[in-house]
Amino acid sequence: MRIVPLGGLGEIGRNMAVFEIAGKLLVVDCGVLFPEETQPGVDLILPDFSYIENRLEDVVAIVLTHGHEDHIGAVPYLLRLREDIPVVGSQLTLALIEAKLQEHRIKPYTLTVAEGGVERFGPFECEFVAVNHSIPDALAVFIRTAGGNVLHTGDFKMDQLPLDGRITDLRHFARLGEEGVDLLMSDSTNADVPDFTTGELEIGPTLDRLFGQAQKRIIVASFSSHVHRVQQVLDAAVLHGRKVAFVGRSMVRNMAIAAKLDYLHVPENVVVDLKNIGNLPDNKVVLMSTGSQGEPMAALSRMASGDHKIVVGKGDTVILASSLIPGNENAVFRVINGLLKLGAEVIHKGTAKVHVSGHAAAGELLYCYNILRPRNVMPVHGETRHLIANGKLAEATGVPAGNILLADDGTVVDLRGGEAKIVGQVECGFVYVDGSSVGEVTDADLKDRRILGEEGFISIVVVVNRSTGKIVSGPEIHARGVAEDDSVFDEIKPRIEQGLEEAVTASKDHTTYQLQQVMRRIVGSWVNRRLRRKPMIIPVVLEA
Repeated sequence: MRIVPLGGLGEIGRNMAVFEIAGKLLVVDCGVLFPEETQPGVDLILPDFSYIENRLEDVVAIVLTHGHEDHIGAVPYLLRLREDIPVVGSQLTLALIEAKLQEHRIKPYTLTVAEGGVERFGPFECEFVAVNHSIPDALAVFIRTAGGNVLHTGDFKMDQLPLDGRITDLRHFARLGEEGVDLLMSDSTNADVPDFTTGELEIGPTLDRLFGQAQKRIIVASFSSHVHRVQQVLDAAVLHGRKVAFVGRSMVRNMAIAAKLDYLHVPENVVVDLKNIGNLPDNKVVLMSTGSQGEPMAALSRMASGDHKIVVGKGDTVILASSLIPGNENAVFRVINGLLKLGAEVIHKGTAKVHVSGHAAAGELLYCYNILRPRNVMPVHGETRHLIANGKLAEATGVPAGNILLADDGTVVDLRGGEAKIVGQVECGFVYVDGSSVGEVTDADLKDRRILGEEGFISIVVVVNRSTGKIVSGPEIHARGVAEDDSVFDEIKPRIEQGLEEAVTASKDHTTYQLQQVMRRIVGSWVNRRLRRKPMIIPVVLEA
């Protein structure tokens, strides 16, 4: 069996792995990565589908481990290439992806599975295992093939007293360990965190205390799929006689789905429509909002910048009930500072126990290794530091160092006779979604955007005589994003004219492109020396 991870190794997001045997392909997860500040204008980042793009007819199924965006967000873009690929997952996971696909006007072929179930997709037999995570209905998948057995954990932790009573099924793990796990692909996100992840139950008393202390409105920001956290907020609101309104399109949609499927238990007369909160006193209101990661268009960010119909003011309490995803720190701190300036009190994970991670820490991963006793290990879902830390945990439990595969996106792994080896690498870049364009924006485009944003741009327009090459008009120089007035460029205009005349004299067969490059070099070196800047320079030569 061949395994090729197309995302999720070296980053937190766009998780996707492709399994291949007997000419057939099985995809596990298909998620998105959210852009960083160095990727201006980008909405989402997808896995690179080019490895399977010409073999879509060989894909037997897309198996989804759970309903978070970094595992399901790219499914619509893959189904655009072939709409009838079966999508397999638990009840809640499929409900979330079906709602997303409806927005893309795609009607998928789906198959609902549950823990303990076994399904065959071509040469792949998949057995599903209950795992506990920060979203209900998460599954691990055990893949049996003639080439060997692989356990893909998805995202998981070992909360022993979860809010929904659904624990990670270690007895099932033990049975699979007895059968034989040739390759374990394990969640690495918290591999460098010692001991055990705190249980969700410990959040309840903190929320109860904060709700009791709050004088005016309470705004709780969380992931729009964190059903457990929303449940705790609803329960605390009931205790303190408050009404709850959902803020943000994804929050409203996901909680409606969770309530309909009975994953979220909504007490009677607690949830109100956002447009009706103006009729309630401030001390009777809780707003459950998106935007805990500082996303610029999310509700909380717009509140912090004063660009939302909800006006945050003095006495309001804002609770950020989420972890910081690496790369989002600046955006989140910007939101916190904006809320503090408006007079709100801001509570976050660093000041109170308002959030716990959904991923297994080192102590839990050690339990897994000792229960499963895998022959080979490939850490997944994490940055490089997380993957390395997870590999060290595996080695500490007796997995030989040579059987621990520290791979990257696009690494090709072959599993044969219980032995896993890295055998190659496929091209696997970032695919950017920018508005309606998918994959058209390149890294070069992003570099141009960064230069425009950080250094500004200068345009130089010159009109030359087609036959003589003499300057008829110009040069006209205009700058944007450069602090100095355009008059500062009067100093360089004679040098541009001289350079163009010299270029025309040197070559009678000159082209407008050559003259443009002359202007670019002259202005570029002068601006760098005189203004200490490196703006984008756009030279234009017109012939008359």
